[in-house]
Amino acid sequence: MSPAAGEQLSGSHREGRAVEARRVFIGAGCNRVVNNVSWGACGLVAFGTQNAVALFSPLRGEIVTTLPGHKAPVNCTLWLPTKKDVLQVRGRETHCLLSGSADGTIMAWKIGSGKGEWSHALQLPGMHKKGITCLAGRMVSDTIAIFASTSSDGIVVIWEIAIEPTPGGDCKVSCLHSLSVGLKPVVSLSLAVLPEQGGHLILAMGGLDHKIHIYCGDKAGKFIKACELKGHSDWIRSLDFSLPVMMGGEKHNLFLVSSSQDRTIRIWKMTSETASSGSSVQLGKRTIEMTSYIEGPLFVAGSTSYQVSLESLLVGHDDWVYSVEWQPPTLLTGDGAHQPMSILSASMDKMMMIWRPEKNTGLWINSVTVGELSHSALGFYGGHWQPDGRSILAHGYGGSFHMWRDVGLDSENWQPQIVPSGHFAPVSDLTWARSGQYLLSVSHDQTTRIFAPWRNQVNPGDMIYWREIARPQIHGHDLNCVTFIQGSGNHRFVSGADEKVSRVFEAPLSFLKTLQQATLLKPDISEDFDNVQVLGANMSALGLSQKPIYTHAAVKESPSGNSNDGPDSMETIPDAVPTVFTEPPVEDQLAWNTLWPESHKLYGHGNELFSICCDYEGKLVASSCKAQSAAVAEIWLWEVGTWKAVGRLQSHNLTVTEMEFSRDNAFLLSVSRDRQLSIFSIRKTEEGAEHRLVAKLEAHKRIIWACSWNPFGYEFATGSRDKSVKIWCVEDASSVKLLAILPQFRDSVTALAWMGRDRASNAGILAVGMDNGLIELWSVSGGRAAGSTPNTPLSVACVLQFDPLLCHVSTVHRLRWQEPSSTDEKSALELASCGADHTVRVFEVRGSI
Repeated sequence: MSPAAGEQLSGSHREGRAVEARRVFIGAGCNRVVNNVSWGACGLVAFGTQNAVALFSPLRGEIVTTLPGHKAPVNCTLWLPTKKDVLQVRGRETHCLLSGSADGTIMAWKIGSGKGEWSHALQLPGMHKKGITCLAGRMVSDTIAIFASTSSDGIVVIWEIAIEPTPGGDCKVSCLHSLSVGLKPVVSLSLAVLPEQGGHLILAMGGLDHKIHIYCGDKAGKFIKACELKGHSDWIRSLDFSLPVMMGGEKHNLFLVSSSQDRTIRIWKMTSETASSGSSVQLGKRTIEMTSYIEGPLFVAGSTSYQVSLESLLVGHDDWVYSVEWQPPTLLTGDGAHQPMSILSASMDKMMMIWRPEKNTGLWINSVTVGELSHSALGFYGGHWQPDGRSILAHGYGGSFHMWRDVGLDSENWQPQIVPSGHFAPVSDLTWARSGQYLLSVSHDQTTRIFAPWRNQVNPGDMIYWREIARPQIHGHDLNCVTFIQGSGNHRFVSGADEKVSRVFEAPLSFLKTLQQATLLKPDISEDFDNVQVLGANMSALGLSQKPIYTHAAVKESPSGNSNDGPDSMETIPDAVPTVFTEPPVEDQLAWNTLWPESHKLYGHGNELFSICCDYEGKLVASSCKAQSAAVAEIWLWEVGTWKAVGRLQSHNLTVTEMEFSRDNAFLLSVSRDRQLSIFSIRKTEEGAEHRLVAKLEAHKRIIWACSWNPFGYEFATGSRDKSVKIWCVEDASSVKLLAILPQFRDSVTALAWMGRDRASNAGILAVGMDNGLIELWSVSGGRAAGSTPNTPLSVACVLQFDPLLCHVSTVHRLRWQEPSSTDEKSALELASCGADHTVRVFEVRGSI
């Protein structure tokens, strides 16, 4: 795979040997906030995922980077120049991205559109005391932009930012003015340059008082209130000004579109008239009432007065309309810009609509409707045009993106497109499939997701992009842990959630065939596909279990007649349609047609599941739960296949945070909140399993979060909140010896993963993940490999600190190395990570260590 534009590398040189890490994949969901997404004139889409600002390329359908810096969830983003600033976009190499977070911080980023370079430009002065709710701005010259920010503290701040169009230029920001808007916060803003008034700006604000407040001002940032527009009967959620429009010989008209939780959209027309007398100023004090549709208020800006009238009232959505946006203008020959009369609206009714005036009558009608018909979707938080108007993008309640592109030649034909996807809550655990073909992750968003490189329909030499290919489990509890069952047979995993039951899932036939399509590899299950009798799974209406759909039952007629309940009954959820996908599935297919059937439930724990692991032969699974006492902190052993409990290991007094079997399955290592580590010897027998506590000791001064075995021997590492990593060794199967303590880390160590590289020298790489989201790689060699002769001194060294742009922006929850397919030391390794920032990441690590 050749690095794409915007590829990020992290490298280190030590003793002439280079080690570098490259981003392969980022999976992330969108924060569930209304103004969170912005599609820039540079072609990239910006959105907040927890405390990071993520950028994705709609052309490639992948997230290209995440920008660290915010200390609270990102609420809104804004590109400058905007899509409306078509004159200022031409030939521009550097774009500016603004982001506002829930703690009132606004940051500016410089984005090099052609080369895929991004850098943190500056943090704006702290003018807001509460979370930023909206950002709106416009370019007023080639290098100067005016933008406004609003917050739930009831203040609107006007800013000026100077953006140099060349890559080396600096961004400079100054605060021009601050407006207090009263007790009811403003949640939507739109800013425009007034026609025929080059130096005058108009600012529309909408919020919780059901009114639109119009302010007029100049480039110096001094804004005064001009009028109020009444008509909406609920919160105003979105406002957007058009570019000036020439209509039928009239002077330039400015249009403002507004949407509300009253389910309606209003289009307001502002017509310029020359101010000749003081009478027009008096009229400015009038406000529009529900009945006076035609004549609205008159306001004055500079030497021109503007008459406001209600152009149209659009009724079509069945739920709150969260966003409206004018189609971006197109550049005309010369210095002109054409504003298409077309509006995109997005609503919580799961629909996006494009509204246009009818050619003959001029009445605004809904000309295009797209949406998610799946019952699992819960509506859209916002809709956005591509700068050229050929694609539209929505972001939804489930942190998901939905994109449609007009692929029609003679008439419009809007078809779903591939977009990035990922979790919209902290990702608590992940595991590679035993073949390393795909990655399985679980999250507090109550889903289990499978990510894999999609190789089908890829030309030689092309980039291979990772996609979400299945969503095996959609649950009613936050998921905390997962393990893949090793050994032969069908693909199976066990997951644990905030409930006392572990659940076992088995791959259906539809997934196995989709996986074959995606990876172009032969199936790794020893049996033939014919032996897999389950085609897919259905979600029960009120339960938590996923019921199998059998291959022989797939021909049955539609289940529409199997219930006597009325149409509003909870039981009328349609059956899933298990599908073999020849191209990556889109959101509503993932949410409904890719479930795996649940084959067993494992009862026994007294509290919510917290940690789970499987041995390397696929014969035993160990699980632990949240615990405040020794009795509840037992580790349970389950026999794979019969799924009987075959052991209860007692040692810890508090929650066991992580467990791992040694590579030869002789030992089980566990670490706990009680600061202890325990080693159990495990032996599989015909009746079940024999176990014995070999060693127990207090290993750290704070909670131990992570542990990992050396694949070549009985050395293992532990990582703790005390910011230390210690390397230990099991000696003579009866005691544990401390071999080394790594130098103090900058933050709590929360994840560890040890990968073997050379058995002869017992050399390997230890990946260390921290509470601040950063990742480091350490080379570990020496000691004694399992079954080998005398010890050599253990040597450890840091070989790579990942670039923060590559890393998570908050706690790393898990690190997992993919089992290498080649024993060649120079072959690339893949490291997967997940964290509290809602992301799953895959890195390629190259270089001999």
